[in-house]
Parts: sequence; structure tokens; C-alpha cells
Amino acid sequence: MSTTAEPVALGVSSPVADVVAKTTTTVANAIAKTVAVISSTVSTSSTTGTTSTATATATSTSPTSATPTTSTTFAYTPTPTPIQSASASLEDGGEKLSVKDLGQALQHFGIVDYLVFIAMLAVCAVIGFYFGFIEKKQKKQKLAGKDGGGGAGIEERRGSEALDYLVGGRQMKVFPVALSLVASFVSGISLLGTSTEIYVYGTQYAFILVTLAISGAISWYIFLPVFCNLQLTSTYEYFERRFDRRVRIFGSCLFVVMNILWQPICIYVPALTLNQVSGISVSKIVPATSFICILYTSVGGIKGVVWTDVIQSIVMIGSMLIVIIKGTLDLGGLSVVLDHNRQYDRLVGPDLTFDPTARMGVFALFIGGALFKLQANGINQAIVQRYLTLPNNKDVKKALVYSLIGFMFVMLMCVYIGVLAFAEFYHCDPITTGLARAKDQVIPLYVVKNVGHIPGLVGLFVAGVFSAALSSLSTALNSLSGVILTDFVEPFRKKPLSERQTAYLLRGVVVSFGLISMASVPIVQRLGLVMQLSSTVAAITCGPLLGAFSVGMLLPFVKTESLLTGISCASSFTAYIVVRAQIAIFTGALTFPAKPVSIEDCDYTFDLPANWNATTTATPTESTSHGIHEISFLWYTAVGSVGTVLASLLATLYFGRQDPRVVDKELISPVVRKFWYGKYDSVASEEKNNFNLHESETQLKLEQSEKS
Repeated sequence: MSTTAEPVALGVSSPVADVVAKTTTTVANAIAKTVAVISSTVSTSSTTGTTSTATATATSTSPTSATPTTSTTFAYTPTPTPIQSASASLEDGGEKLSVKDLGQALQHFGIVDYLVFIAMLAVCAVIGFYFGFIEKKQKKQKLAGKDGGGGAGIEERRGSEALDYLVGGRQMKVFPVALSLVASFVSGISLLGTSTEIYVYGTQYAFILVTLAISGAISWYIFLPVFCNLQLTSTYEYFERRFDRRVRIFGSCLFVVMNILWQPICIYVPALTLNQVSGISVSKIVPATSFICILYTSVGGIKGVVWTDVIQSIVMIGSMLIVIIKGTLDLGGLSVVLDHNRQYDRLVGPDLTFDPTARMGVFALFIGGALFKLQANGINQAIVQRYLTLPNNKDVKKALVYSLIGFMFVMLMCVYIGVLAFAEFYHCDPITTGLARAKDQVIPLYVVKNVGHIPGLVGLFVAGVFSAALSSLSTALNSLSGVILTDFVEPFRKKPLSERQTAYLLRGVVVSFGLISMASVPIVQRLGLVMQLSSTVAAITCGPLLGAFSVGMLLPFVKTESLLTGISCASSFTAYIVVRAQIAIFTGALTFPAKPVSIEDCDYTFDLPANWNATTTATPTESTSHGIHEISFLWYTAVGSVGTVLASLLATLYFGRQDPRVVDKELISPVVRKFWYGKYDSVASEEKNNFNLHESETQLKLEQSEKS
């Protein structure tokens, strides 16, 4: 339980520690009862789940399923495991394990693993309940004990339901917010998706880490100063102040659509991991774990989300470090790991080509990748909302720097785990043999083989993957509640909601979208690699939104009509590219060159795909169509953002330009403010008064209601 004590040492308030300590006994009893139920059912679940999935894999002969990656021989493991014992006994009898039997044997998730996993979920639930009930009650008692209506009134206003639930009263500390940002950046998609990407296609994607520094600098100098100075709850409030309500609603709709599409992917990834190591079906895992996340998010608000992220970050990083250290030592050191990857062309850089269809071209990585990361940490509502929980810009800058350093460190670990997995499976690729039932299950398979014989470590890794996923999901749900309240409810009411109504609405939104995400998971199961899928989903909405914010903060002469035209065209065009590409991938019409793999040293029996050649890797069929949808998925965000800017500028030829002086200077990025407004500094004040600044109708209405 060191993870519970660690936040206290780092500055967590003592009430949290007290509550966690008081609930330890209760949690332990609950865990014991839950494990008893699980242990009685897991054997039947694993048998059924393995049989069905293995059958499905055996029938798959598409090029995409065979192209992916590499493998290791299961005969090599320094430490004896139950799996090896079973294999040895069969070999003594002259038989080899079948891939189906070995898959069953590898589903090694014992009682201690369940204890570790359930303990992580229990701690998250406890933190959510603390901030939802105990801390809230303490705050009310503190307010009730204040003397003087003025002081209490100020404190009450700052601690209103929406402000406290969405931005923590803007009084959060730098370190927990920075850790929370890391946990949000590194979703389960990133944790498993990045490692799988490295395993299947080599180290090309690792170079996207260079773009983090670029995107972080752009965020700090262009976007974050505006958001932080305006102190907005929803970033889309900016659109109404800069343009009008139509743009605000359009931007908010794009954000909601993006989350509806992305959240099922976020839930599916950790469920896939637990399915691989335990055999429990995804359809059973998703409701159980999602319920915990919905519970602590709806009850605890942003404070509960941030502090659970702190715990989850520690679990995530700790589990990855253990896997990395033990895996490297078992293989004989770093030189052996790199040598195995070098033999099969895994240690490669970006393709030095101008071809936009190259999956990991140098320009796609450094230009498209920079814009992709920029939309993630510069204008994303979920991330900006974390920055707005801090009291001042100085703390925002610290949190940005710390979170980027942490994110780079975690992503490097993800890259290395992918390299480790290939070094382990380099002579017996589990994707080709069907031992890994999906590409994204290679990493959980490697973890089970690497540390499965040590009680609790597989459970710790699964808890780490779930920690990454649940932190991202809770962030998205909390952000959605803020957007729905501020962008879809408040602008259309004549008077503000009461505190009770606000509380019910915020929590109702979290529960509703959480249930929608759970119901959409079966769709995700039929699609491709989660890393590419996540990038494509984000590009449909976040690319155009990045372009819209860029137009608003950098080009004050662009009118509302011009931006609406630009963002509509760019969104439609990006959606066409993304949807057509996904259809082509799903049907096998669009495939990507894979790195070579080997199955020469497999010590179990399996059926080879029909298109497999024993000496060479399976090669995807040549695409007969050549369309815009064949561009690298890293270009999608660039198409949406740059397309919005260019289309908006072209639309100004029809709608005309507006005088920059009608736009409040606070709405323009500081880096271009002097350029646009410097020449007007000498203009007489009476001349300035002839211009009416854009104003937010919603903000004026709320202010008038508060005064009345």
C-alpha cells in the first residue's frame, strides 16, 4: 500500500490519508469476498473465452492479420514457470502443446493478481467518495462557521458547485495536476498502442517524441495564455466571445462527437489486456471496470479525478519499470535486446521521402505529428481544464513543463517495452501463430510470459494499464459534463441553475456518456490497431478545432461567416478521408508494409495463414486504388487544421475582412497582439469608441442574472 502513502509524502492533505487509512479494513474485507467469487468462476470463464477467441483467430487469413510482428521462442525463460512445466511434460511424451492449449496455459491471473487489481480500483473509489462527500461536508461546515456575510459570500461563490466540480475552485497544486496530466496524456491506448506499434512496425513512431517539445512551446506561447487569462470553464466559450454563439455550439458538438467516438477505444484497450491474461470475456470486463470509473468521476468531480490520477500514475509507472528491468535482465542485457531487434530491421528511423502515403515519413512524423500532439495538449478541453484548476500562470507553466517531461519518460518506456517484446518473440511471432488473438494483445502476452510466475506482478501491470485508461476516461467524462453545462444548457436558460440542479446535471452527464461508451465497445473490436484508430478518430474533430482556435487567436480580421465556412469544409473533408481509409483497411483494400518476422523456433503447434511463406514475411497485396485516403494517418490532423485556416482565408474573399479593433485584444494571442494592435496605439480614444467589441451573449445574460 505504498501508493497510498506516497501522495501524502508529496503534499496530499492529511484528510485524504486519514480517510484512506480508515477504509483499509473495509476495503480488505470487500476484496476478500470479491476474490472468492472470482476464483470460483474464473476457470470456466477462461476456458470458454479462450476457445471462442482461438477459433476466431484460426479462421483469419487476411493479409493484415499476418503482416504484423515478431516473436520469441517459449523454450527460453531463465525462471521456470508452470507453463514451461506443462510444455516439458508434453514433450517427454513426444507431443507439443497446441497454440490453443498454450494460450490457455498463458492465462495466468491468480488470486494475488486479482487482489492487486481490485485494490487499485478500491482506492480510486475511496478517493472519489472522499471528495464527493467527506471533503464537501467539511467545506460546508467551514463556510457555516465563518463570521461576516461578506467573507462567507466570497468563499461560497468561489466554491460554487460547477466551479468546484469542474476546476477544483482553481486552487489545485502543481505536482498532482502535472501527474494528472501525464496520466491523461498516457491513456491505455498510448500504453499498449505505442508498444504494439513499435513491435509491429519498428521504432519509427518513437521519433514523434521530438514533437512534444515543439507542441509544448506552441501551446505555452499561443494558446494557453489566452485560456488562462480568460479563466474559462469550457474552452469553447472562447468561440462565442471571439465570434458568436453559432461557432461555440459547432465547436462543442465536435468535442462531444469526438468523445463519443474515442471513449469506447479507451475502455476497450485495458479490457483486451485483462482478457488476454485471465480469459474473462471483454463483454464482462467492460461493465465492471467502467462502473468504478463512472462512480468516482461522477461523485468526486475534478478533485477526485486528479487525485485518482496521482495514484494511477504511480501504479502505471511502477508496473512498467518492473517489466522493463526484469525483461532486460532475463534476455541478457540491453545489447542482446537491441541485437535481436536489429536482426529483423526493427531499429529504424522515419522514411526519408516526400511521399504523403508513407506511413511514417519524416514530414508526416515531424509536421503531422507536431500538429497531432498540439491539438492534444494545446486546445483539448480535457487538458486545458486541468491547467485552469491552477491559481496562476506561473503554476500553469510549471505543470506544463513537468507533465511534458513525465510524458516523454513514460512514452520512452512504452517504446522500450515494444522493443523488449520483439526481442523475446523474435523467433516465434505470436501474431502469425495465433497465440496473440489480436495485435494489441502481444504486450499483455509478453508480460504474462515475463513475470507471470511472480505472484501479483501481472495484476500490477494490468492495474497499470487500467490506471492509464481510467484516468483518461474520467478526464473525458468530467470535461464532457463541463461542456454540456456551459455550452448546451446555460446559454439557453433565462436564469442560472440552482446548486442542486447543477449537481444533478453534471453527474447525470457523466453517467449517461459513460453508459454510451460501454455500449459502443463491440464496434471497436471490429476495427484495426488502436493507436492508428485513436489518431484517426481524433483527427475528424480535433484537427478542425485546432484550425478554428488558430484563426481566432492569430487572425483577428477573419469574420464569423468565414470561419464557419472554413471549419465546415475542413471537417467534412477530413471525415471523408478518415472514414474511407477505415473502410479500406477493414476490407483489406488498404494495407501497410510490415517488418519481417520469424516462426522458425516455435515449440508449439499451430496453423499457418494461407498467405504465409516460411522464409519471408507475408507481403500485403498492392493497392489498386490511389486516393487521398491513402495518406499517412499522421497527416489527418494537419489536413483538418490547415484546411480550416486556408478555407477560412479563402472565404474572406467573399465575406470580406473585419477591422481587428472590433476584437478584444485579450482574445488574441500575445505573440501577434503587437503586430495587429501596435499601430493603433496612437489612435485617439474618441475614435476607438466608434468600434463595438464582440461580446458574449451568454456571459452578459449570466452576469445580469447574478446582479438581479
